[in-house]
Amino acid sequence: MTRRLLAACLAALALTGCSALRHAAAVPPRPHPPVTARASARPAAAPHFYLGVRAQGFPPSWAAVREFSAAVGQAPSLVLFYSGWNEPFPTRLASLVAAHRITPLIQLNPENVSLAGIAAGRDDRYLRAYAAAVRSYRDPVVIGFAHEMNGSWYPWGYGHTSPAVWVRAWQHVVTVFRAAGASNVKWLWTASAGSDVPGRLRQYWPGSRYVTWVGIDGYYYTPAKRFTRIFVPAITEIRSFTHDPILLSETAIGPVAGQAQMIPNLFAGIRRYHLLGLVWYDVAQHDGRYHQDWRLEGNPAAITAFRRGLAMIGAG
Repeated sequence: MTRRLLAACLAALALTGCSALRHAAAVPPRPHPPVTARASARPAAAPHFYLGVRAQGFPPSWAAVREFSAAVGQAPSLVLFYSGWNEPFPTRLASLVAAHRITPLIQLNPENVSLAGIAAGRDDRYLRAYAAAVRSYRDPVVIGFAHEMNGSWYPWGYGHTSPAVWVRAWQHVVTVFRAAGASNVKWLWTASAGSDVPGRLRQYWPGSRYVTWVGIDGYYYTPAKRFTRIFVPAITEIRSFTHDPILLSETAIGPVAGQAQMIPNLFAGIRRYHLLGLVWYDVAQHDGRYHQDWRLEGNPAAITAFRRGLAMIGAG
């Protein structure tokens, strides 16, 4: 202790009867910063922009995240992965992500379970255990639940579960986590830009009390696709009922669409609409138009365009 600090402590003792010293000794848990990294680390990107990645091979291997970071010239601030229903919170995996000063983004998928049952509290034992593990983890976590619900391809989505039931389930999940003291969660409400049932997003809106960020998933499949066609309809509808920050929570550009040529269009749209950031789906798929090789690695022109896009919006 320095002489100056010792003198200050003695003065405080004299004035307050040791209350200041007791307060200093009882150091509270460190506050969580905006969702980017551990409290002691600066975010990899500028504070107003989040670069995320869904990296092929992670989990379990961290190599894919490292390769993506090297390719684009900076570490991501978010790493996306998925968690099945009744799977425990992946503490070890989340800790690995946080050890690299990155925040885990987990999409919690309610597979083989009734959303009506979740809303009625029948899965509360599982949710409370998951929430308790998140609380004990302490570092920031972004959690989505039953994502892309406005599409028909998931069992919790359009045509399988009514919007009213979906909303009640979402609200119940958030309520259980908050009751368990899991205050380190940012809640990501995630819609699909490629839904075959546009104009229905408001029906799935649980209210800003239950949402931190809005996510939009959307991809460039063909040269005809542009930011205005892919994302703007969803952005426009979402802005009619909330001003919560919007993250492109899954996006990529396929080789069929002209990856390198279209990356500037993606970043220009992000900048124009003041979006929170993007999560690049850096996975190689080889199964037709909707499952292309989305990876940047191996495409020098695309990597150059991506780096320029990051620099353009001040994220590099």
